Amino acid sequence: MWRGEAPRRIFAYTQPTDMRKSFQGLLALVQRVFTEDPYSGSLFVFVNRRGNYVKILAWDRTGFALYAKRLERGRFVFPNSSEQQELSEQALRFLLDGIRLGIKRKSV
Repeated sequence: MWRGEAPRRIFAYTQPTDMRKSFQGLLALVQRVFTEDPYSGSLFVFVNRRGNYVKILAWDRTGFALYAKRLERGRFVFPNSSEQQELSEQALRFLLDGIRLGIKRKSV
């Protein structure tokens, strides 16, 4: 999905975000919500109100890149309920694949 080395850090903002926002709107949100440098190469993940659409903002040495994914069924479920959280690369891959993390299932 993103080129080059693995991202240094991945930050998720789990509050509903207006998905009409593009580069400038999401960059302003990063600067307001996170204390991280948006030019660091970190990934910033945002989700819509329904939880079925995410956007990822990343700096890739020459400019910002914006990635998006919409689920046809189901919702993106973050590992915990905190408003801001840092994800591992594996947790991000699971999230994008629709795999739920940190949720205990009842045994049958």
